[in-house]
Amino acid sequence: MERRKTRRVRRAAGAAVALALLFAGAATVASARGDGDGAGAGDARVPGASSADAGFARDMAVHHQQAVEMSFIVRDRTDDEDVRRLAYDIANTQANQRGMLLGWLDLWELPKVAPGGEQPMAWMADTGGHEHGGTDTGGTGHNGHGSGGSEAGSGADGVLMAGMASRSELARLNRLDGERAEVFFLQLMTDHHKGGVAMAEACASLCSVPAEQRLARGMVEGQQSELGLMRDMLAEREAEPRP
Repeated sequence: MERRKTRRVRRAAGAAVALALLFAGAATVASARGDGDGAGAGDARVPGASSADAGFARDMAVHHQQAVEMSFIVRDRTDDEDVRRLAYDIANTQANQRGMLLGWLDLWELPKVAPGGEQPMAWMADTGGHEHGGTDTGGTGHNGHGSGGSEAGSGADGVLMAGMASRSELARLNRLDGERAEVFFLQLMTDHHKGGVAMAEACASLCSVPAEQRLARGMVEGQQSELGLMRDMLAEREAEPRP
């Protein structure tokens, strides 16, 4: 009964992801053409290198890359159909969104590395002190990044942004199998999504390019739906998200 419920929730989450991708694809076309969204390379409203628009594009590209990496890891560590399907959906969605973000940076002729040694998520400072993604992970080692985020540097054990897994956590995921791998992946990805939602909400408020704001809102909707799904999947395995 519980597994059937999860499958229904998963279909709802898949619909939300598909909707987010639809909006994101439309946003990319509009921005590439410069259709009044201020995103064209020759438009006077192209954001600056230190803007929230550029900061979000750089940081979320790194954030998404790790989600793709974790999804490929768990795909090879379990045979569970639901977990593998969720991992595929996350990898596919976030790889596409990452391509859009990096494409915008190219279109705007802006660097993919923060200028002047600017710290990741510094662009979020105007959100009232939530520049670390709004997720209380301080001191837990739950907010690092993996090998896919090299373009933005790293801290202790790869710690970079809130919600991201550390290098040691990725190594542990690579060692687990079956249900243990499923639970750890769902816990890591729950943390990851919470950090990503906070970043996307900040862009929806601070970014100036309408196309990017639309993409950010789509990320919020899709990842919040997946958070509910992952909570149910953890409960089925008699586990829960980490504190």
